Amino acid sequence: MSHALEALKAELERFGASNDGATAERSRRMLNITRDTGEFLSILVRATLARRVLEIGTSNGYSTLWLAEAARAIGGTVATVENAAYKVGLASANFARSGLGPTITLVHDDAARLLERSEPNAFDLVFLDSERQAYPGWWISLRRALRPGGLLVVDNATSHAEQLAPFVALVKADPLFMSSLVPVGNGEFLAVKGPS
Repeated sequence: MSHALEALKAELERFGASNDGATAERSRRMLNITRDTGEFLSILVRATLARRVLEIGTSNGYSTLWLAEAARAIGGTVATVENAAYKVGLASANFARSGLGPTITLVHDDAARLLERSEPNAFDLVFLDSERQAYPGWWISLRRALRPGGLLVVDNATSHAEQLAPFVALVKADPLFMSSLVPVGNGEFLAVKGPS
């Protein structure tokens, strides 16, 4: 881990906390993952050799840096999708500073559209940290885009368990998936896709 990248992560942690403490407007809040969640994502990418990572919900790019650092170490890449132009601008600047730019593809689009366009089995790992009420509508496309043996990771599984309940129920009802709740950060719901 480079000193410059570590310093950037720490800067973004401070910015996120300060920004979110000063505004109640959701669209202007960063809502970044916790540091221990970042470390956990990094381990998951490396342990599963997830070379094709999709992140839905870039915000200012803090979580993307954890994913991309791990992906680069194993020869992989990260595609991250964000619909808010303000956050795309922040993330783009942070990626340019990180040294991880060549590893990251930043997509300014609606996640549903991106998922619908995705090829079957396109991703090894998908990280969801976006509009929780939209997840059930994305499920068919998510399921198709994740390769057999691929891993779905969903943030805020304990902090916003009630909001995630409809989506979690969909995943748990799917016989192709095995799931687990991990009490890291705000809670991570993990689901692995079995062989088709």
